[in-house]
Amino acid sequence: MSFPNEEFADVLLANEMFVLGFKHSELTGTARKGLAIVTCMDSRISPLAVVGMKAGDAKILRNAGARVTDDVLRTLVLASYLLGVNRVLVMPHTDCRMAIADEASIHATIQQQFGVDTSSLEFRTVSNQQEALTEDVARIRSYPLLQKGVSVAGAIYNVSTGKLEPVDC
Repeated sequence: MSFPNEEFADVLLANEMFVLGFKHSELTGTARKGLAIVTCMDSRISPLAVVGMKAGDAKILRNAGARVTDDVLRTLVLASYLLGVNRVLVMPHTDCRMAIADEASIHATIQQQFGVDTSSLEFRTVSNQQEALTEDVARIRSYPLLQKGVSVAGAIYNVSTGKLEPVDC
């Protein structure tokens, strides 16, 4: 199948402009500030800007709801041994679809609106964000393959104010 140029014309054009001013060729794959951020895929979040960093400073892991999945753990193991990560911030956010709906309602909505049965998937919704965040932070802290000494914290990003609200985990 050929690349769908028409559907991605805006992306390719924007990339051409990006290339003209590209200034990051000196960066390596190492997180210069030693940080990995686990956050949501929500487009209202600019993880590096939220913590005052720039390209090359941190590793960003994103998924629906900022949940610590097996893939996040796998990635953090690699990042802690090979990419300079020595601290992890788990950062879900306010007004998150994964925190304002439950599994059944999301499955039902997709079934009703699109006719697709997604019941074989676990979306990992949460009814209590602070409780889920505490569990996810504990999951990373107790993961036996993560490099020893990695510091792990949790904070909720407020999409209305831009404030990062630390949570005791």
